[in-house]
Amino acid sequence: MTSNTYPPSQRDPGFYSPTQLQPENSVGYLMRKVMTSIRTQADAQLALHGMTYAQWLPLFKISLHPQATVASLARDLETDPASMTRALDRLEAKGLVARQRSTTDRRVVQLALTPEGQAAAAKVPPVLADVLNGHLSDFSHDEWQLLLRLLRRMVANGEALRQQRGADAD
Repeated sequence: MTSNTYPPSQRDPGFYSPTQLQPENSVGYLMRKVMTSIRTQADAQLALHGMTYAQWLPLFKISLHPQATVASLARDLETDPASMTRALDRLEAKGLVARQRSTTDRRVVQLALTPEGQAAAAKVPPVLADVLNGHLSDFSHDEWQLLLRLLRRMVANGEALRQQRGADAD
């Protein structure tokens, strides 16, 4: 049984203490700094193609999930459906995205890239690969794989905590 399945009073002391928590040693702070750097670099390169973060990220996600709906895209991008709808309004006005009501459930709005949207979305993977590779430039292949495993473990630990807290609230 892992330490995150015990009540807080019975857990191992852990890696952090409230009295010695410093941002430069905080996993969350460092991950946010890395994500900000990745986004900034990707934005700078994609701006050369006339795209902003609010445009390229939904286009890229829709290109990966051709059955995307407004609700699923909002969940995936961790935003509310109203904000997602506004972003999609702008993408649709630019001729990059088309929305269509489901024929089986009128509440569901399915998304599709137009040919122009597909062309724009195709510019994203090379930029992201370049930016990610730049951030990993002095990592060995084994270190990169280890980082992926550790991050996946953190995601799983977070999900276990979320489920546990949800069960505790019942």
